Amino acid sequence: MRVALVGYGKMGQSIEKILLERGHSISKTISIDNPREITEITRENTDVAIEFTAPEAACANVIACIRQGVPVVSGSTGWLDHFAEVEKATRECNGAFFYASNYSLGVNIFFKLNRILAQMMDGHDYETSMVEIHHLQKLDAPSGTAITLAEGLIAKLKEKNGWVNETSIQKDKIGIVSERIENVPGTHIVKYTSDIDTIEISHIAHSRKGFAMGAVLAAEWIMGKTGVFSMDDLLNL
Repeated sequence: MRVALVGYGKMGQSIEKILLERGHSISKTISIDNPREITEITRENTDVAIEFTAPEAACANVIACIRQGVPVVSGSTGWLDHFAEVEKATRECNGAFFYASNYSLGVNIFFKLNRILAQMMDGHDYETSMVEIHHLQKLDAPSGTAITLAEGLIAKLKEKNGWVNETSIQKDKIGIVSERIENVPGTHIVKYTSDIDTIEISHIAHSRKGFAMGAVLAAEWIMGKTGVFSMDDLLNL
């Protein structure tokens, strides 16, 4: 594949290494130094774009590529209020868009485990809370992964109807505590606490490699497809 890297931070560089190891080529690299060159990514020179950028740039970057006829795999978080705009552009252009808040196989298994445990815990006398820990360069809080976990909880716990990015004392809200510590790729903890005991599940990433590999696999998978996809489609979870 000829792959455009939209975003060339630590994640973009990790993805580039895996792409080259798997025999793919880089058609274009977009960074903070040349954002306007995204218009140069077209179906004539690129098979798929992998987009990991800042929240304020993600939506425009994705739509630009879609309108230029290039499928997009995106892992940017903090912009999902505009997700419907991307879905609309994808339909209008008969394009292909793949989104995940986290591309790690382990995390996506954790997402499913989270939903299963929440269903088991519904109706029991436990308070639910979350902690997410990331590196200092992580701009959005809570993380996209934490929001996905919270949405899984809300879908299964009848008394919960939303989340707040703080320690919550509201019975109908899930409190998500965000911590930023140097050199932490990503840790997510879901905790159920009662007067009697505590039940806790967690996922701890040791490096970015799992995230990067998942994004590359998604780019390989989306080739020749049209529509909006997620890791559930790729992994059939």
